Amino acid sequence: MRIAPLVELNAEERSQLTRWSHGRSTPQRLVLRSRIALLAARGWENRRIARGLKTNQHTVSLWRSRFASQRCEGIERDAPRAGRKPRLSKKKIDEIIQTTLQTKPRGATHWSTRTLAREVGVSRATVSRVWRSHRIQPHRERSFKLSRDPRFNERVTDVVGLYMNPPDKAVVVCVDEKTGIQALDRSQTVLPLRPGVPTPLSWEYERNGTVDLFAALNILNGTVMAEFHHRHRHQEFLIFLRRIEESVPRELDVHMVLDNYGTHTQPDVERWFARHPRYKLHFTPTDASWLNMVEAWLGILTKKQIRRNSFRNVRELTKAITEFVAEYQKNPRPFVWTVNANEILRKVAKLRQLQAK
Repeated sequence: MRIAPLVELNAEERSQLTRWSHGRSTPQRLVLRSRIALLAARGWENRRIARGLKTNQHTVSLWRSRFASQRCEGIERDAPRAGRKPRLSKKKIDEIIQTTLQTKPRGATHWSTRTLAREVGVSRATVSRVWRSHRIQPHRERSFKLSRDPRFNERVTDVVGLYMNPPDKAVVVCVDEKTGIQALDRSQTVLPLRPGVPTPLSWEYERNGTVDLFAALNILNGTVMAEFHHRHRHQEFLIFLRRIEESVPRELDVHMVLDNYGTHTQPDVERWFARHPRYKLHFTPTDASWLNMVEAWLGILTKKQIRRNSFRNVRELTKAITEFVAEYQKNPRPFVWTVNANEILRKVAKLRQLQAK
């Protein structure tokens, strides 16, 4: 005859089981298991416990034995189960993945769930499930351009090192220009947002002039300096540099991140930097604007204030940008770079290998 295991509790286990058995937010299955263990500790038989808790005797026997062998940890979580055997073989899964990644359907650039399902002889739900589990998204795309700068590795290491280990007694300023910002006026009124409907925008618009925005981001405190010009020459860049010079305390060095656009390397500009030796220049590689953190701020500006707006003239455009900058400056946050240079160079090298194939 099978004998139910003896259950004895120490003070800590009794306290834990009592909390679980009376907890309002405790899952019901854990409440029942805790009460089974507490009644078993009183010396109750399984049949009596089953009647008292209005459950079956097999359930009582299972969790009494589980507690006796594994204590509180044993009843808190279900034991792992083997689960149902997969209906799709590994060979078929590999076929779906390889076909998706290595081939193209006739007359199209990428597979859809329907076309691939017909190709490999499974349902489209199966294809979708395999894609999700392996994070494959043929319908999505992302543009890129690899820099051909011969000093790419050197400049990435320099700029990222500056971001991750900024020098003492210095400010780190990222400078760039957003040129040709268009004052676009929608041909029809922008309709209000409604539940379940994206903001309706007229696709037709009129161009009412452009303006150039010069921006400098202090990555240590997140503040931004912005200035408008109607041309994008070295003369305007020098005006902006003088404003930066006036705003930074004299006792601090200025580490400036910028691209190697001709405006920034013009002889007059180089002479200006020579007369101001506290400026240390860090050039981003060619075709690597993503390395300049002010680009992130300019992206926020475009998304929040420009892209979905409507401007009858350049004056309204500059006013909207000025309002955005003023609101942003009320609560600026430091921009933090998190990826080290070695990881960036590894990923770029991998992309170059894929291009070479």
